[in-house]
Amino acid sequence: MRSLPTRRQWIGGAALSSLALLLVVLGAAARPLFISETAAPATVLNETETGFVQDMLAHHQQALIMVQRLNPDTDPTVRRLAQQIGDSQRVEVGTLMGWLRLAHATNTNPQPMSWMHNGGESAMTGHEHHPATTTSGTTTQSTTMPGMATKAELDALSAATGRDAETLFLQLMQRHHYGGVAMAQAADALLTSGPVKSTARDMATTQGQEIGYIGMLLAQRG
Repeated sequence: MRSLPTRRQWIGGAALSSLALLLVVLGAAARPLFISETAAPATVLNETETGFVQDMLAHHQQALIMVQRLNPDTDPTVRRLAQQIGDSQRVEVGTLMGWLRLAHATNTNPQPMSWMHNGGESAMTGHEHHPATTTSGTTTQSTTMPGMATKAELDALSAATGRDAETLFLQLMQRHHYGGVAMAQAADALLTSGPVKSTARDMATTQGQEIGYIGMLLAQRG
């Protein structure tokens, strides 16, 4: 049969409880001395990462437009390539948009490509960067990135059929990929570490491989 706690045991237990409560109160009171209650949240994306992600998002979205505008009567080999590009870039679009959402940043860069000119020098070593112009001679925000197609070129792709559609799609996508690789390599060079740098490096590798395959398909078409 269990014996009831003695008076001394009861008093000792009560004292320990009071001491524990006192320590909790003192800890709460001392918290502002050691931990800032208004500490700034950790930065999800720095300025360079944000600019690259925004611009690459716009770049990928145009690639998806080109895939959608490719006439379905084209050669199955070209259609498979277009499907492959569309599938991979849709996944990457989701990743890019997710990063921007976490960083509370807009999907559109108000100053396209400004992230590539840190310190007044372009990070695109060995790559010319000229904004494309529309048929009216004006430069649009969506065409200030390397490799982007103009509205006239996209309209021409929509209207093309058969072998003409295949050739134009391959030419536009090859140029588009060259621009994407240049952007990804620049981000890789500017960033020191992190998931954005790793993704940029993967993009450069994947699109570089596709450029080679596109070149082979264009060679087959003379």
